[in-house]
Amino acid sequence: MTRPLNEQLASLPPPTLETLRRHYFDPARLVELAKRLTGDVKHSNVVSGAVTAPEPGDVRDLPDPSSDEGKELIALGLEALRGGHCAMVLLAGGMATRMGGIVKTLVEALPGHRFLDLRLTEVTTLERRGGRRFPLWLMTSDATDVAITDALGSRVDPDYLQTFVQCLSVRLTHDGDVFFDNAGEPSLHAPGHGDLPEALAQSALLARFVERGGRYVTLANIDNLGASLDPLLIGFHIRHGKALTCEVVDKLGSDRGGIPVRLDGRSVVLEEFRIPETFDPSTVPVFSTNTFHVDARALLKLDLDWTYFTVEKKVDGRPAVQFERLLNEVTSTLDTQFVRVPRQGKASRFLPVKDYPELEARQGEITLVARDRGMIE
Repeated sequence: MTRPLNEQLASLPPPTLETLRRHYFDPARLVELAKRLTGDVKHSNVVSGAVTAPEPGDVRDLPDPSSDEGKELIALGLEALRGGHCAMVLLAGGMATRMGGIVKTLVEALPGHRFLDLRLTEVTTLERRGGRRFPLWLMTSDATDVAITDALGSRVDPDYLQTFVQCLSVRLTHDGDVFFDNAGEPSLHAPGHGDLPEALAQSALLARFVERGGRYVTLANIDNLGASLDPLLIGFHIRHGKALTCEVVDKLGSDRGGIPVRLDGRSVVLEEFRIPETFDPSTVPVFSTNTFHVDARALLKLDLDWTYFTVEKKVDGRPAVQFERLLNEVTSTLDTQFVRVPRQGKASRFLPVKDYPELEARQGEITLVARDRGMIE
């Protein structure tokens, strides 16, 4: 008979246990989640509430920056930057598997320019525009932290440029036991971007920012070079007065992803795998870009009973199970305004890069945006 999971976890090799400890692993949480696999707890990734379409006003268009309203919002955002009220978090974690084992942050997005280089140059350009520095934090993972920290080198600054690590967990078999890879090692994984609030709180970076008067934080994927810290978006966030602003773009072709809906009357983002058959997600013409603008104090005080999703993976050709959480879950707690932003041209705020073929296909778009945002000459 297989030993209980808590005993299996406690008997993992000491170096593995130390790595898990440094990444905020909670064995009791995994033991509870594993009950789904043994049938002791019934669970579905699909929500149980009533899902309805967004209501008028839930999704607003971003004003044109050349319009009177746009100019007012830019001025409001620049005032926040000059006051030291803004920070940015770039999601740079995960397992570094999609680009041949190379940490995506250090991949050349353009010839001679890595994603990290472009982001750092962009920050310098914006700091000149705002007249002062602002904090930039990168959420790394066990698989990406050393490489990114080494690449930053002496540029790391406790007050302005810093990394912090996301959580780490253990994959399981379908029977609820620890999954071991072909080398006989327990298979570890990063549990998703939903780690950000917990990991950021553990780092104390956000608390120090708030103590110094920080008010607004922009959250974005490091590989989406369109998602910059933009005074126009900061001004929009400040003006509408809600705790959270979530960027969305028009769907094109077969696009799928988290969409804005009403769940039991509340405006939230739901991934399509969470939506019941009674609602057709194709009726919502936009989806989330995973870029958010959030009030710093609301993020610091966030108290959320996170939903962990059961995800099937193949490891060394064998099936494994891992439990993940999604950053868009914050919409279930924080009052959210959706803003529809451009996804084409130099104003695009959505240039995702999952792999090398997509990177190659987006070279023209990335070059256009990089020049416009001051990332390259």
